Amino acid sequence: MVITVLLSSTISFAQIKNTTTASVKINGNCEMCKAAIEKAGNVKKLVVINWNENTKFASITYDSKQSNLEEILKRVALAGYDNEQFRAPDDAYAKLPECCQYERVQKTIAKAELKTQLQDHSSHKATAEKQENSPLKAVFESYFAMKDALVKSDGTTTSVTAKSLLNIIASIKMQTLTTNEHTTWMKVAKDLSFDAEHISDTKDPGHQRDHFMSLSKNMYELIKVSKQETPVYYQHCPMYNDGKGANWLSKENAVKNPYYGSKMLTCGSVVETIGHK
Repeated sequence: MVITVLLSSTISFAQIKNTTTASVKINGNCEMCKAAIEKAGNVKKLVVINWNENTKFASITYDSKQSNLEEILKRVALAGYDNEQFRAPDDAYAKLPECCQYERVQKTIAKAELKTQLQDHSSHKATAEKQENSPLKAVFESYFAMKDALVKSDGTTTSVTAKSLLNIIASIKMQTLTTNEHTTWMKVAKDLSFDAEHISDTKDPGHQRDHFMSLSKNMYELIKVSKQETPVYYQHCPMYNDGKGANWLSKENAVKNPYYGSKMLTCGSVVETIGHK
């Protein structure tokens, strides 16, 4: 059996091109954890993980042109296993069998919240809240700039802002996000990048708007879990997408439709106000 496993691993490694190998600590307890971690991370011909339950370290061999360590460890975290780069979402950890629920390091966010509660000066509290907003603020501002460009049917500026958004998404440090932001970011970041890249690759407002529709859907999920300094308005156009409708986010209550621009500038309505108490 051991020989069979070794041969299988050797064959898997041989199928991977442009190989890079890394050793990364991944929390877990047992053989069930090993199976779950390796299943979450492995991708045929691209990634092979071998996790050791005694050392808690995984040897990760992957195709560096088709994959990267960050994406691999994201998948492992989403399966419920904390690692050097990412903390697993709390709900994913909670679903692990009891024997697999390893001891977790205290959340950084919990310490920050406690510190904020103990401060007496309101100015200090305001500063802390502002810092909580900062990691994703650039993402949202770039999105709003793209929306404004589409309102003007300006494909060139839309392309430029999409490229900027793509760079900002790539620069986000996961450890700076709150628990809820972290969980949602891991679910939507790949799709946000996909749509931003397609929008940046063209100057045709029509094609850009198709991707802006799905970009807005994922941006809505993200902004819902992030504290906002001012209200954000979730708006709806009933005409776009062959009458199925489409939504977008705006910092302004007044409707300025990014899907039709000047053709139907005020077509739509506010369906939700986010971050306003």
